[in-house]
Amino acid sequence: MDLYSAAKRMTRPFRFSNPWSHREISLASRGLIGDGITCALVRPDGVIDWLCFPRFDSPSVFAGILDDQKGGVTGITPAAWPFESLQRYDPDTNVLETLFRVEGQGVVRLIDYMPWTNDPRATIHEVHRRIECVEGSVELNIVFDPRFRYGESETRVERAEYGLVARGALGERMVAVFDGDAQWARRGESGLQARIKLGTGDRRWMVLAWDSDRPERIAAYRPFEQLRATRQAWREWAQQLHYEGPWRHSVLRSALALKLLMYAPTGAMVAAATTSLPEWIGGTRNWDYRFSWVRDAAMAVRATNLIGYPDESREFFYFVRDTLSRGDPLQVMYTLDGGPVPPERILEHLEGFQGSSPVRIGNDARDQLQFDTAGALLDAAYMYERFGGRLPLRTWGLLKHVIQTTARRWREPDHGIWEPRREMRHNVHSKLMCWLAMQRGQHLARLFAEPALQEDCARQADLIRGDILRQGVDSSGKHFVGAYGGNEPDAALLLLPIVGCFRATEPLVHQTIDWLRAELGAGPFLRRYRMDDGISGPEGGFTLCGFWLAEVLALADRLEEAENVFMVHAEAANHLGLLAEEVHPFTREQLGNFPQAFSHLGLINAAARIDLALRMRDEGETAAPYLIEPEPPPIIGNVF
Repeated sequence: MDLYSAAKRMTRPFRFSNPWSHREISLASRGLIGDGITCALVRPDGVIDWLCFPRFDSPSVFAGILDDQKGGVTGITPAAWPFESLQRYDPDTNVLETLFRVEGQGVVRLIDYMPWTNDPRATIHEVHRRIECVEGSVELNIVFDPRFRYGESETRVERAEYGLVARGALGERMVAVFDGDAQWARRGESGLQARIKLGTGDRRWMVLAWDSDRPERIAAYRPFEQLRATRQAWREWAQQLHYEGPWRHSVLRSALALKLLMYAPTGAMVAAATTSLPEWIGGTRNWDYRFSWVRDAAMAVRATNLIGYPDESREFFYFVRDTLSRGDPLQVMYTLDGGPVPPERILEHLEGFQGSSPVRIGNDARDQLQFDTAGALLDAAYMYERFGGRLPLRTWGLLKHVIQTTARRWREPDHGIWEPRREMRHNVHSKLMCWLAMQRGQHLARLFAEPALQEDCARQADLIRGDILRQGVDSSGKHFVGAYGGNEPDAALLLLPIVGCFRATEPLVHQTIDWLRAELGAGPFLRRYRMDDGISGPEGGFTLCGFWLAEVLALADRLEEAENVFMVHAEAANHLGLLAEEVHPFTREQLGNFPQAFSHLGLINAAARIDLALRMRDEGETAAPYLIEPEPPPIIGNVF
């Protein structure tokens, strides 16, 4: 059996029948490569159509995913049609391999990666692409057409001795070095392209370097050594995984994806790699997710500790701690270095993915009031300490201020977790997370020997829980509701048992689960809510909410249902195991920004929860634990 046929048995091939076939590629049919500073999306036809340099939230160099005429791309693609391609990750790495089979010609392997060492000081801003003909003789098109600053800035590409140099009007500079002879011709107004022919055994390299002052020749980049070192570094990192449950492959791929979304210099994690990929094709729910949300960091602290990555957990927590230490009040989100998120701006010149406009950069949700952020932060501190971290007095002072502020303000309305563009209300989920803040505050106050604060936190937690029972239940008393005084469903209610405020086996919670599935179910998936959120247009099933549902079903001793829900959502991942924010409930096409940290964090937490419940069932125990965490360490003060 030849290489392509063997690979084809492992995954579904993509077929390209004409030069415009790429327009049929779905939003999430891409691979992700990165270096801990930024990342790139690679289509199965060998085109990179999303890359921001020098970091995740920088202006794009390639944004063809948002506009294939104005956004800019670089590509290594078979010149003849039809052709097929297969994609996979080199096992236990983020090194991406694409195999092309061209009818009547042969097979070519393309390897894409960004040099990575897990040391932020050693990261360089480069994309390496290796081309190898493994069978026959194949013609390829090579394209280099960057468009600086989201295509707003004038870009000019020129030939140089060892390759190509792109320059922008504001001083941007990018080098494309190609190994071997190529006759470059103009592509459109600014780019260049060439056609090459490779025979069996021929290899070529293409290196893209940002603002490089290194010698512009392949030998200077040591690509063979960089590839070996990158593979080794990823495999060493992957070996740390402490999960041996039935979904190990999905959990590891989620962990690897999350590592690609982590900004190494500060420990921040972007919510997603992209901006403005639509939550519904043709819709307007298009947002910039290249920032770090506190709640995402809190989920990451829990998830990474659960599967054996304490270093990443520590870095996530340190990012939020260091940001707060600057003296600013707790915000919903931050830039990757802890600064304020820029206001929204619409890029009118880009048409958006498959015409889904507007394209936005920046995020106006930065100004919202979201009380659940306090609960997320204190839960992160709690988990950090429970897994062996030490909280210094300075950090405790910051956390104490958040506890006291929450105790003073939890009765106020807020915008809530889903960031609607409408008036504030009393969201039950926000009250729940204020309860969690008091629960975690009670534990932390005990550690720091502040009995008065510990007692006040316990009293406030009881008050909040009682308030939820009085005002957060529908008029018939059968189930919880999304907001006080209403009867709207909200999938965030699934967190009521997940964080331990109520047990999933209690009738009120049990009925809430079934009510949410009936009201928000979309095929096998779950929408976030059903309310007027001030934004026009529909959206798909929210992937994270599906994983929450799987967790809750495990807590409710409904394990078969939990496994089924988990599998449906895990199998919604693309051919490489990557998840977007949402999924179309009927076509199962992924929607929203991609890949989405929330979705992969949800997968990890649900997999850990269900695996523990399965093990407890096999050992004869009947109830799943409500908190997955180690025994508390002895109280030693944590003063250093």
